[in-house]
Amino acid sequence: MRSFAPGFLEGLVIPHRVLSTVRTIGEYRGKEDLFKKQTPQALETLRQAAMIQSTESSNRIEGIIAPRERIAALVAEKTTPRNRSEQEIAGYRDVLNTIHASFTHMEPRPNLVLQLHRDLYRFLPAEGGRWKITDNQITETRPDGTRVVRFEPVPAWATPSAIDELHAGLRDAWAAEEIDRLIVIAAYVLDFLCIHPFLDGNGRMARLLSLLLLYRAGYEVGRYVSLERVIEESRETYYDSLFRSSQGWHEGSHDLRPWLEYLLGVVLAAYREFERRAGEVSAPRGAKTQLVLEAVRRLPREFRLRELEDHSPGVTRDMVRVVLNRLKQDGRIECEGRGRGAIWRKMGTTWES
Repeated sequence: MRSFAPGFLEGLVIPHRVLSTVRTIGEYRGKEDLFKKQTPQALETLRQAAMIQSTESSNRIEGIIAPRERIAALVAEKTTPRNRSEQEIAGYRDVLNTIHASFTHMEPRPNLVLQLHRDLYRFLPAEGGRWKITDNQITETRPDGTRVVRFEPVPAWATPSAIDELHAGLRDAWAAEEIDRLIVIAAYVLDFLCIHPFLDGNGRMARLLSLLLLYRAGYEVGRYVSLERVIEESRETYYDSLFRSSQGWHEGSHDLRPWLEYLLGVVLAAYREFERRAGEVSAPRGAKTQLVLEAVRRLPREFRLRELEDHSPGVTRDMVRVVLNRLKQDGRIECEGRGRGAIWRKMGTTWES
């Protein structure tokens, strides 16, 4: 049972900084409930943006890409997928919608995981909804082109029983309520990725299941701020923390803390962004302006219009240009060049907060 083996989580030594993060996340959860009661309509703008960003980022982490306007149309269900990448994006959209709408009725079980994986691949022929039938490896391709094995997951023949044990351990730990559920979620996701139960889609499924468990634990920040985008923006740390925590996993001697700290950091970063953006978006007339301003803040010092559009889902190009011109007049940015190839540059230190 690895992370859910008797005594493993109970014996985990939690640093004070981790306990502090858990407490802070709990405080933010209370603020989240307040925002949801006071400004439900205003938060719809954040929800729509998060849906697009989550679908885009989680797929892009795995090398599945499509033009932003196509992703927005697919998420809004205004078009049908044209190729394999769009089929996988549409599948992710459907599973994300299912979790958003029905998480309270979705108790994590092996059959539910199979169902969600089937839906992830529903637009592709006969690829989803079954455990792997051949062994797989977690590999890394280095700059010189050499391929190295980072981790050997559970073999195919042992996968069904490993998944059964994982969910039994999750069920017992969840019901006992003796260990903070954020820690339980981190343990579950790490074990799921170490089992690597599917031939394809394990990373996306892990992120979807993380969202499901966070929702069921009462942390719904992923509905308004894309956790997948936060992970994409810290991709190297994401993979490094998983690698460090997976060492010794088969023997049950692994260290959950690197992955736990990373996952808690993602949730905390999302809550901080949620509080800031929820306060901004509560003034409806300025909602889209604030989305563009926040996108500018996240981008590097130099960026192009297309990059800003990619980070401002749901905002028209004309509106993006209006905000850019206003910032230029205020002396907060400058422009070099013309048209789509123009480079915009942030000025001074006002964007560093």
